Formats: sequence, C-alpha cells, structure tokens
Amino acid sequence: MKRLFTKVATAGALALAVGVGPAQADEPIRIGVLATLEGVFAGPGQDGVRGFEMAIDEFGGQVAGRDIRVYRASSDASPDSALRAARRLVESDNVDILIGPLSGAEGIAVKNYAHEQPQVTFLNGSSAAQQTTLENPAENFYRFSTEGVQWQAGLGTYVIEEKGYERVAILAEDYAFPYAQIKGFMTEFCAAGGTVAEKMFVPLETRDYSSVIARMPRDIDAIYVVMGGSDILNFLEQYQQMGGQAPLIGGSISVDQTILSAEGPTRDYLIGTPTSGPIADDWEDERWRAFQDRYREMFPDGLPSPGLFAHAYYVNTLAALTALEEVGGDLSDGHAAFREALNNLELETPTGVISVDHNRQAVADIFITEVASDGEGGLYNRVVGIREGVNQTLGFPEEEFLANGFAERDNPPVEDCQ
Repeated sequence: MKRLFTKVATAGALALAVGVGPAQADEPIRIGVLATLEGVFAGPGQDGVRGFEMAIDEFGGQVAGRDIRVYRASSDASPDSALRAARRLVESDNVDILIGPLSGAEGIAVKNYAHEQPQVTFLNGSSAAQQTTLENPAENFYRFSTEGVQWQAGLGTYVIEEKGYERVAILAEDYAFPYAQIKGFMTEFCAAGGTVAEKMFVPLETRDYSSVIARMPRDIDAIYVVMGGSDILNFLEQYQQMGGQAPLIGGSISVDQTILSAEGPTRDYLIGTPTSGPIADDWEDERWRAFQDRYREMFPDGLPSPGLFAHAYYVNTLAALTALEEVGGDLSDGHAAFREALNNLELETPTGVISVDHNRQAVADIFITEVASDGEGGLYNRVVGIREGVNQTLGFPEEEFLANGFAERDNPPVEDCQ
C-alpha cells in the first residue's frame, strides 16, 4: 500500500529535512491506546482495539523509519476510570501520543486532562460527546471521528418522511453521549414537524427496565432509543416480554454490529430499525469493501463487519500515523510540525475524506441506514441515504448553534418539540 513506502533507509533523509535529530530518529514512537474493556461496553471496546490494530498493521508497525511501541490501558466507561488510565499512559508509560477513549463522558475527562499535558498529542478513540471539542477545546486534542450530534444528521427527517413516525418517546442512558444523540435527532425531527411525548433516562448497566417500560407512553409511533452494549439487549428482551410493540428508531450505538451480531430473541425485532452514523455495512464503495475484507482477514473471530467503534479508532490512529509520516516522525518543539500536519490533513478513509475544523473536530459524511436481514440469519445496516460533509453544528453558524446551549439531559427540552 502507498503508505508503506517509507523504509528505514530513507528515515535519515526525512529526519534531516524536518529537523529531527539522529537520537530522536532512532527512538520508537510511544503510542498509548485507551479503550473500554470492562463493563457494559467491553464488546465495543474490543472492536475499537481491532480498529487501532488495523491502522498500526497498515504501517507495518513503524512510521517514517521509527518503530511504534504500543502501550494499552482499559477503562470501564466512567470518566474517573478513563482519567486514571490516561494518567498511567502519560505519566508512567510516557507516551508521545494517546488514542482514546471510547465513551462520551470519558472523552470530556480526557480532553480536560489534555489541557494539563501539552507535551502529549491526544487523538480521540470513539468518544462522541458534543462538549469534548465544542466547549473549551484543548489545542492538543483531535477528533477525526464524528460525534453524537453529527451521527444523527438526516435521521429526524427520514423517519417522518419515509417511516411516518411523527410522535415518539425517547429512552436513553443517562450520560453525555446520549445527550448529544438526542440533540442531533431532535434538531431535525422537531423542525420537520415531529413531536416528542416524553424523554426517559436510565443509568448505565440497568438490569430491570420494567418500571420504565410500564410508564412508556402508548400514543406514539416509535421509541427513539439511545443505549448500547448489553444494556440495549436487556431492554429489548424485557420490552418484548412485557408485550411492547412500538417500532424502534436507533441511536447509532443501538444497532451497531456489536448489537446486530449478538445472539438472542431480540434480533428479528430490530429489522427495519432506522438509524444514522459514520458507517453503513453494505456501502458499495471500494474503500469500504477493502476495509471490510482486511478486518475479516485480521479478525476471523471478530464481528461480521467492522462496527463504528472499530472505524472510529481506525480513523483516529490512521490520522496520527499519516501526519507522522508527512513530517518524517518529527515530534520536536512540542509536536509543532506534527500538529500542523494534523490541522491540515485531508484524510482518505474507508468512508470518504475527513478533515478537522478549527476546534480539531471531524467534518465527514454521515450514513442513514435501516437494519435488514441478509437471508442467512445475519443482520446488517443497509444504506438508504448519505449526508455529505456534516460539521459539528449541522450546517448552522456556530454562534447560532451554540445560542441554543450544549447537549444536556434537559436540552433540548421536550416542550420545544410538542
């Protein structure tokens, strides 16, 4: 592949060209990867690590003639655990670059920590809370993956115009990422004439959903659900057992391949569920097909198709390695040349070209999909539409978008959509 052309023999010339000293050129680049490998998001975390490993493998374990030394740390999706893991990678393992974390509130915590560690360059894993890059962004924190608000671009309009879902209830886990998804969904859904009957929240790792199911409004066309991991599977099983029949609208992680590939009685219920996000399993683009083939070859025991967590960790790691190659592995002067390369990168990825804005947040295409059966017992997300070049404010001027406040538990309020 083109990115593998850099050999050790050319490393010295590259180093001299960009000002890398001989000692630095001989030292490995220390990269830490932080993923959620404990708790409800352990499955998504494993797939995130697969994406990270794909990018490292694509470069043959070295970049610009410098070996890559990988350090790993795990969290349990809580901000405190992510911060402890990040501190270990930075302060004990002395990483140059940190990739991660996975979950929404974790990303805010790591971004805040990045302010304290200017000598390290941080790139997101799959964390998708809005505030991570839109509120008090850190100059050394980059997110080449899109975030929760962006992931819902086009979904609100689609469910009204194509599915006829005009009145919905919202059920979500109670932390930063679902707040972003809800804001992204409601921004379009409400503007298109939809109404929200009620918003309901549950803690991560809830076991018993009977009380929230019992008070679910009955006069609705669908339930918009933003839950992931084992939580969504437990909810769906209990919802069906209690006689629930309303169709679903999925948050991006609610029908990711980590869910669609799970065994159990919930599978057929998901068929026809619309969602939107950074990937579509059946997209025919040759770049995506090549990415799927490499994923299946490297991880025969992985998911049937790479999930959004694998994709997010891959594109962020790919961005780091591509920029490092452009500057000949130069991390001198507080990573100045490296960060300038990241700022100006137009990254070729399996889902199209990604760049970052002034907040170092990705601008990228978003896929609208529906869950479909492959006829052989498997489920996949079938692409039904694409929104091109979606930015963090959904096309609104930033000042106008921020005037409505950040995504929070009670923002947007239900009253704005009734």
